[in-house]
Amino acid sequence: MSTPPPPLHKRVKRFVRYLFIRACLLPLQLLPLRVASWLGERAGLFAFTFVRSQRRKALASITTAYPQKTGAEHLQLARESFRHLGRSVMEMVCIRQFDARRHELVEWVPEARAAMDSALARGKGVVFVTGHVGNWELLARYVALEDYPAAVIGKELSDSRTTKLVERFRASGKLRVIWRGSQGAAKEMLRALKGNSILGILIDQDTKVQSVWVPFFGKLAKTPRAAADLALRTGAVPMLGFCTRVGPLRYRITMEEVALPALKGEEAVTALTAELTRGIEAQIRAHPEQWVWIHQRWKSPPP
Repeated sequence: MSTPPPPLHKRVKRFVRYLFIRACLLPLQLLPLRVASWLGERAGLFAFTFVRSQRRKALASITTAYPQKTGAEHLQLARESFRHLGRSVMEMVCIRQFDARRHELVEWVPEARAAMDSALARGKGVVFVTGHVGNWELLARYVALEDYPAAVIGKELSDSRTTKLVERFRASGKLRVIWRGSQGAAKEMLRALKGNSILGILIDQDTKVQSVWVPFFGKLAKTPRAAADLALRTGAVPMLGFCTRVGPLRYRITMEEVALPALKGEEAVTALTAELTRGIEAQIRAHPEQWVWIHQRWKSPPP
């Protein structure tokens, strides 16, 4: 049975939002990178101040993760995370400038690149796991522009026009998008790994996908299991990687291989998902202002 179309008011709202995005993109893309980054930071602070619903979500998540911190510390961390997110978004709007200067602005740590080369040399592909920390879009784009075959798994947006916009943005950086809800998505993922590609996937959100429960900041969190399933099923190398902000318009890319557990079946899936999640948590603890705290990570109660 086909899904009924959304109500008219929702369709109008999505269309207006799409037009607004398109209208803003062109003039913003012309800004110098430094100006765009500063403007993004101001926009982030504006959102922190006036978008109270998102600020409340961020503070709730921060309080769960850091119960030992004071209310003032929670507030400061939330403010910094909004600033970072605003800067990152505006830097991505001006991505063409970043592309041209990527070797100047982004350091791919040599041992991290060597780890990726070693993983691909085995010929079974790489299940590359990251989280919404640092600049995950820049991470995938940089690797693909260095002529590494790469695809990313994404979730289609509510408006097909905006989805196409995102797809074109990623394609301009040599990235192929596999929309996880589309027909044949699972086969495409397996085909990418069989072709010895890097398959990027984010697993640090509570979404409507097959999941397992693993610890995250000391509390069980519903976590997507696809990365572990793919690595265990295909023999692809599981890796963790991040693109961390280290200064104004400066990033560093780090990567490491994650060992497969000496277990079988569901125990192996849970153990590998837990290990990948531990790596993401460690990165967030090292750079807490660079994670998207507005996501309600613990919204699903454990079974």
